[in-house]
Order: sequence, then structure tokens, then C-alpha cells
Amino acid sequence: MTEDTTQKEAALQRLIWPLRLTRLGMVAERATRAFWPLWSLLFLTVAGFAFGLATALTQVQLWAVIGLLGVGLVWAVLHGLRRFRMPSRGEALERLDATMPGRPITALMDHPAVGANDPASQSVWAAHVARMAERASHAHAPQPDLRLSDRDPYALRYMAATALAMALLFGTLGRVSEIGEAVALGPGAASASGPSWEGWVEPPIYTGLPSLYLADITAERFEAPAGSRISLRFYGDPGEITVETNIGDLPPAGDQPYLSRNVTLARSGSLSIYGPSGARSWDISMLADAPPSVALEGEVEPGPPGQMQLSYTASDDYGVVSGTATLRLNAEAADRRYGLRIDPEPREPLVLDLPMPFRGGREDFTEVMVEDLSEHPFANLPVSLTLTVTDDAGQIGTVSYDVPRLPGRRFFDPLANAVIEMRRDILWNRDNAERAADLLRAITFHPEDDLDEGVYLQLRTAIRRLESGVDSISAETRDQVADILWNAALELEDGDLDDALERLRRAQERLSEAMRQGASDEEIAQLMQELREAMNDYMQQLAENAEPSDGTDQPDQGERMEMSMADLDEMLRRIEELMQEGRTAEAQEMLNALQQMLENMEITQGEGGDGPQTPGQQAMEGLQDTLREQQELSDDSFSELQEQFGGQPRGQPQPGQQPGQQGQQPGQQQPGQQGQQPGQQPGQQDQQPGQQQDGQMPGDQQGAGQGGENDGMTLAERQEALRRQLEEQARRLPGTGSEAGDEALRQLDEAGRAMDEAAEALENGDIAGALDLQSEAMEGLREGMTELGRALAQDEGREPGQGQAEGSMAPDRPLQDPLGRQAGNSGSMGSDEDMETREELYRRSRELLDELRRRSSEQERPQIELDYLRRLLDQF
Repeated sequence: MTEDTTQKEAALQRLIWPLRLTRLGMVAERATRAFWPLWSLLFLTVAGFAFGLATALTQVQLWAVIGLLGVGLVWAVLHGLRRFRMPSRGEALERLDATMPGRPITALMDHPAVGANDPASQSVWAAHVARMAERASHAHAPQPDLRLSDRDPYALRYMAATALAMALLFGTLGRVSEIGEAVALGPGAASASGPSWEGWVEPPIYTGLPSLYLADITAERFEAPAGSRISLRFYGDPGEITVETNIGDLPPAGDQPYLSRNVTLARSGSLSIYGPSGARSWDISMLADAPPSVALEGEVEPGPPGQMQLSYTASDDYGVVSGTATLRLNAEAADRRYGLRIDPEPREPLVLDLPMPFRGGREDFTEVMVEDLSEHPFANLPVSLTLTVTDDAGQIGTVSYDVPRLPGRRFFDPLANAVIEMRRDILWNRDNAERAADLLRAITFHPEDDLDEGVYLQLRTAIRRLESGVDSISAETRDQVADILWNAALELEDGDLDDALERLRRAQERLSEAMRQGASDEEIAQLMQELREAMNDYMQQLAENAEPSDGTDQPDQGERMEMSMADLDEMLRRIEELMQEGRTAEAQEMLNALQQMLENMEITQGEGGDGPQTPGQQAMEGLQDTLREQQELSDDSFSELQEQFGGQPRGQPQPGQQPGQQGQQPGQQQPGQQGQQPGQQPGQQDQQPGQQQDGQMPGDQQGAGQGGENDGMTLAERQEALRRQLEEQARRLPGTGSEAGDEALRQLDEAGRAMDEAAEALENGDIAGALDLQSEAMEGLREGMTELGRALAQDEGREPGQGQAEGSMAPDRPLQDPLGRQAGNSGSMGSDEDMETREELYRRSRELLDELRRRSSEQERPQIELDYLRRLLDQF
């Protein structure tokens, strides 16, 4: 055997498996093209009988379908056998050889025609055979071509395959065997062999209860909610199945072979089904949907400033959908004197939507509704309150209460109270217009008697409009006059006083008038806060106008009584306690004594010049600056988050701000600036011992949160600068060693850790996470300042201030704003910030909280912003 023959046999031996696979692929191609009608018809047949075709047709129709299917199957088999031809080995070799360049298999099976005895020719042929053998060793079976688009242009095979897939997913292949019984006994007998009916009990969607399959209920009795839909589906001859029930109105049976009947559960009763497969019966107890209930928790209470606040509890077995609070004037319970003697004009009831919980279940909950109805005609009058709630079934639960007085703003200035009474009378009935105009003329008879020019002009305008009607004024004119009188009363009550002493006197007069009228605790607390703020303004004015003492001409200390701010605050607290205990006479005497002391007070300067003189005061002031800068950074971060998700752009007023404000109260200094201390000359800057010339503590980075030095710094860099600033302050913290001092140091360390994590979150772009960490850092700073104040009070008694009139802070009783945050120095209200009135703070806080609730209910906002807003609401 020559080497040439050996190479050929070895190469052909390696082609055995590629050749077999090629031949098998050719068999698949020819079988698919020949028998695709056969398997398509089989797929359709199986799918039809899996979906119950045998039980849906009559016996005649079933025989006709079987005959057509038999003819079709015979034709498909004959058609396939006639077209199918088994591929030979030579055809497989030809197909495999055609897939390789140069047809190497043909070359291996060939031999040279000439030159058999020529060594050179034999050498060339051997080299050619070796090359072809190498090429044939890499042979691979070609992919079979199973495309049938030229033979099945309408894709009938895909329709058949889809029908079979649907039968496998949603049908029952076991029902294919029903065809034998249907042919032998008819469709009625076939249906009797299996379930001839199906049924489901579907409770209303709002109940959240699952559906029940009737065939699986073995108990004789079960319960279902009212309004449940019972769906019955029958198979076979409808005349062989009977349904009896008294739970609702059952529609009459039809004559369709495939029958469905539905009944709605309206009462307790029984359901029975009789068929060839036997009888089934159940006693169904209807679970009635109870109507919702609602009740008022406590009383309708006033909330500052002049708001109405009520708490209610609602419950329902499946959940409350909505609710309303309806207010109607209760004229019979009013004090029918003066302008209220005549009958009131008919007025539509006031309908308010009750707040619903935006998360959690609504089966049993308690919510608080707060509304400002101070300007409504029903304010401060008796009303009837009707609370109404509705469930998904449309059932209504209602309850009514008599409210002796609808809370609204009360005016304690006598003139403002008179104007408001005239406003109430014309809103009660327009026939009071003439009487109201006469009284307003009496008020404005001598305008020079402490009546502001603007108020005077407003009242004269109201008089002209009240007297413009011949018999009676129009409803539009009445409402315009009511607005004018409301604005005039506000200006008379609050005023715009430049003189601090006059403001202090007015605050005392309003408080005295409130005590005489028996005002509520909330109103007393509000007026007490106004008195505190007026006293702070007066003290600050005294301090600014006082001349620095040189220590050479002080009067004899024995002839003076020195009082600190803590002493004055203690007097105010004692006055408030007396009023709460009902000892108004003693409270009035103490209030008069306080006013006399304040009017005769003089401010004395402490020794050592301006500014804090002790390490404790320096540390406290540094922490205050850090807290202000951290608050500013948190505001900037929140603005950045709003810009990122298409919210309110930075620089626009936030909720509760007036246009033009940038997070600054009127008269309030910019964050990061050093406030002017009492007794300091205007324009004079603070400079502490040991401070640098620019007022910066050594090692501190006071400018980290100030506008001019933030240019070019990212939020993460500013946060890191604040962390380093706090770390430096913690190293120089006085008062350590005591329990309060160690606690202060621990709180500052926690704040530093939160700042470090906030800087990392800002660097990674997680602004929402950074805001939470910044809030944690600010809370740690406040707690640390409070503990530092306690430590200093234990070590030194109290920190000396600028003078005796400034007084010491009260770390043990930190004031809180309406959102629960501490305010001012070490959590107390001090004189380093010129705050607005407490009424304005309450208003802004409420507006901020309302804005948070409004934004959290807007589901189109990004999820990350909604999560942050809900975390804020959970905290406050």
C-alpha cells in the first residue's frame, strides 16, 4: 500500500462523523418539507380537544369534525411519503464536499489519469493529496436548511405551533382523551366523566380578599363578603345542569352549549348545583360591609396664630376612602345682642376635606386637621360640626357636634377688637351696615388720638362703602369692606412700632387685656412670647445706646438692684405659671412690677471690653458659628437636590418666605456674620482676646460657610472644611472632665463623624443621604452646645456676659421652635439675633410643614426626593 493510499484512507476515516451529521441534516430538511402539513394538523387537533372541543360540540358535529380531521391526516401522510426521499451517502458526500474550498473529498477519491510511471508527476500528485487531506480534516457538517417560507407562505405552521403552546399553558391535555367517550356515548356522557361545571366566588376588589374555587370547597357552609360575584361555567348540554339559589337574582339559563351564569351575593342563603356528575350544595353566610365610623378626639382647639385644630378617629372594616368636615352657623347658640340681634343671612356651610393618611392602612387611624379660619364669617361664633367619612362601598358614617366657638384669631387691642366686631356684624347681616358705619365714624372722630394715618384712611374708605347703598349694600361690597376692616384691625393689633419701649408697653397691655377676657392657654402663651421678644428688643436698644463704663463713676452698688436676663426670664415664667393657675391678680401685679423695672433699667458694661472674655464663651460662640454654617450648607444641598430633579431652583423663595428673602428674617443678620453685642457701638466689630485680627479663632475656618469664600468650593469641600473646623474646636473645648463636659465632647465627636460621612456622600453625588447626615450633625452640635452650657454652669456658676443686662443663657430650659428644634445660643433665645415675632415663626413653620406634606403627596416627583420628604415628616 502506497503512502498516497494511506493518506486517502486516513482522511476518509476522519470524515465519518461529519458525513453522518450531514446526512442526518438532509433527512431533517426533507422530512420537514414533506410532512409539515401533517404535524401542523396534529398540533391544531390536540389544541382544540385540550380546550374542550369534544364536550362543546354535539355528537353529529363531533363526527363531522373527526371525519374531516381523518381525511386531512391521510392526505398529509400520503403527501409526505410521496415527497420524502432518503438521502444517499453520495449525496451527503457531495453536500459536505461543497462546503469546503477546492472540493477536497472529490480530490481524495480521484486518481491521476496520466503520469502514473513518472516520478515527478507522482510527487506532485502526492503533495496535492496531502494538501487536500489536510483540508478535509477540518470538515464540519453544514447547517440544515429548515426554512419553509416558499412552501408555507401564510405561516400556517406557526399558527398551529402557537395553538399547541396555548393549550399547554392554559388548557388541559388530559381532556384530549374525552374524544373517545364523546364518540361512544355523546358529549353529555363525556362531561359527566369529569367536572361538568366550574364556579368561583370573587369578593369585591376593595376588600383585598382572595377568590374561592367552588369545586374545592368541601364544607357545607362558608362565608363571603356582601357584593361577592359568583361565576358559574357549565360544559355539555345546558339542560342537564340545574342551579337553585336564593342569595341573589340569578339570570335565566340560555341555550348555548358553553354557558356562563353569574349571581351577586345580596343576602345569606343557599346555592345548589345538580348535574350528571352529582349534586353539590352550600349554605353561604353573607358578611355585611359595616358602614364607617368617625369620632372627634377631644375638643376643637385653637392653635396659634388663630388656627382651628381638631383631631378625629375614623375606622372601617375595609378602609375609609375620604371624609369631610362641614361647619354650619349655629345662630341659636350665639349671644344675640348688638349686631347679632337680627337674624343672620343664609350662608352656605363650610366644607373642608379631612386629611387622610398617605401611608399605612385606613382601617383604623387618627389624624389632625389644622385650618386657618380667622377671616371666615363663622370665626369666633358657635357652629355645628359634622364629620363625614365614606368607604369604597359608598357607605357613609357621620357624627355631629356643637362647637361653642369656632377658633379664630382674637384681638386684644380695644380699638382693633371694636373694628373686628363691626366686621363680624356686617358679615352676619348686611342690615348692620348703617350701624357699623356710625360706630366707625365714632372711632375716627378724633384721628389724632393714637390712630395711625393708614388705619384712619382705611376706616374712612370702609365708611364710604358702607354708606354707598340706598337700602342695603351688595354682597361684593360687603366682602370688600370686610377685607378692609380685617387689614385695619391687623395693623392696629400688631402695628409697626419703631419705639421698643412703646412696643413693650403694648405687649403688656395686650397681655393684661387677654387675662381680663379669660383667653386660652395657647393665646396666653403666644402673648407671653410677644412680651419676651419685645423685652429683648428693648434690652438690645438700651444696650446699643449705653455708654461704655470706665469703672470710675459707678453709683453705690448698694443703691442698685442688678438683674440678669435669666432673672427677667424667670419673672416671665412665673407670670405665666400664675396665669395658668388662675391667679390673675397676682400675675397682673408682677407684670406691672416688671414693666416698672424695665422702664427704669440701665445697662452696665462688664469689665474687660467688648466680646466674650472666657474660654467657655469663646467655645460657645465658635460652635454657634459652626452650627450656622452647617445650616447654610444643608440649605444649599437641599437646593442642589431640587435643581437635580427639576424642583424649585436655588435662589427662589422657599415656602414661607416672602419674595426677596433668602432664608433671612427681616432684621436678621446674614449667616456667618458676627452679631453686634449689646453695648457695642454701631460699626464696631467683635475681636476676642486670642483671636486673629479678622475675628477668626486660630485654627478655625470660619469662612467655610460664608458667601465670599465659598466661590470655587464644592459642597463636599465646604463640608470637609466644617469638619476640620469642628475638630479644632473640640480639641480646645473647656469644661472636660465633668460628666456634662464629657457628654458634650462625645456629641461633638458624633457630629464630626456625621460631617465626615456627609462629605463622602456629597463627593459620591448622594445628596439625599448627605442631607440626612447633615441633619444628624446639626442635632449633635445642638446637643453638644447644651451639654457644654451645663458643664460651664457647673464649673463657674454662669458665664459672664457683656453686662448684667444681657444675662446668661439658660441651657437647662432650651426653647424650641414649632418644629421641635432648639433656637439661638446653646438652644436658648438670646440677643445675638434680631428675631421676628413668635407669631411669624409659627406661621413660617406651619407653612414649611404644609409645603412638605404637599410635595410628599406629588407622586410624579422622583422616588429619592419623596423618600427624603417622608423622612422629614417622620422627624417633625
